[in-house]
Amino acid sequence: MTSSLSKSDKKKVLDFAAWSFNISTSVGIIMVNKALMATYGFSFATTLTGLHFVTTTLMTIVFRWLGLSQPSHLPVADLIKFVVFSNLSIVGMNVSLMWNSVGFYQIAKLCMIPASCLLEVVFDHVHYSRDTKLSIMVVLIGVAVCTVTDVSVNAKGLAAAVIAVWSTALQQYYVHFLQRKYSLNSFNLLGHTAPAQAGSLLLVGPFVDYLLTGKRVDHFGFTSLATFFLTLSCIIAIGVNLSQFICIGRFSAVSFQVLGHMKTVLVLSLGFLFFGKEGLNFQVVLGMILAVVGMIWYGNASAKPGGKERRSVLPVRSEKPKEALDEKDGSEK
Repeated sequence: MTSSLSKSDKKKVLDFAAWSFNISTSVGIIMVNKALMATYGFSFATTLTGLHFVTTTLMTIVFRWLGLSQPSHLPVADLIKFVVFSNLSIVGMNVSLMWNSVGFYQIAKLCMIPASCLLEVVFDHVHYSRDTKLSIMVVLIGVAVCTVTDVSVNAKGLAAAVIAVWSTALQQYYVHFLQRKYSLNSFNLLGHTAPAQAGSLLLVGPFVDYLLTGKRVDHFGFTSLATFFLTLSCIIAIGVNLSQFICIGRFSAVSFQVLGHMKTVLVLSLGFLFFGKEGLNFQVVLGMILAVVGMIWYGNASAKPGGKERRSVLPVRSEKPKEALDEKDGSEK
């Protein structure tokens, strides 16, 4: 009994550490990128993401050299699918932000939660309890209240938002799927995906950024401070990429999206703290409170028996006797 309790306590500590790691690095990189882009004019978001994956690739190489990451296998077909989803997500979000109002862009981001829920229900046969569904609704309403202001829609902006939402949901679902299917940890999966994403984004990034901004990255005038913030952004990105894979691997894409909105609340709070209280009103405060209450409720509801249940394991490719399937089911729980 004592051993069971200590194991449970250890899991809670590790879960909290994973979330804290993701939230702190994500909020940190948002603040650094805001300074890099708004203050120093480096507006090449897609190219910047490619540079983020370059430093992440270097991290995976160092970890493999130190023996902290073991050799693993990921089929090329699955790697290509993952990279396509990830890159469409990155480009789609950037294009959506440019072609849509900020309000509609925020609504599109909120749609990622129902999209992720649908993927888990369809592919993993996950069942959500009534309380879990209601808690997700409270989070969505809370974040919408404090972030959505002006909402205007146009055809090309809507198309970009749809691509961004579904590619992001598929990318995050695929992180969890690949880790379970091929028994990959976060370091292994990043070791396979980061180099492919770095190469592909650095190849297409400058062209995408030119289409979005009308500026060429090779014409950017680097100053010492701009270079410092660019380097800092790339270093923090290692933690962002790693912590995302750790969190989705430990939980699920839906939990990552729901509890991840704590970052939205923190970014808003820090923005008001460091950049002035303009825009801070009763509606924003109410939205923040609703979002936090919803997150706490979701954490409790989904942890209860029946709150969120996976009713099947990954599909078995070949026919096996019932006894073999039963043994496999028991080993994957």
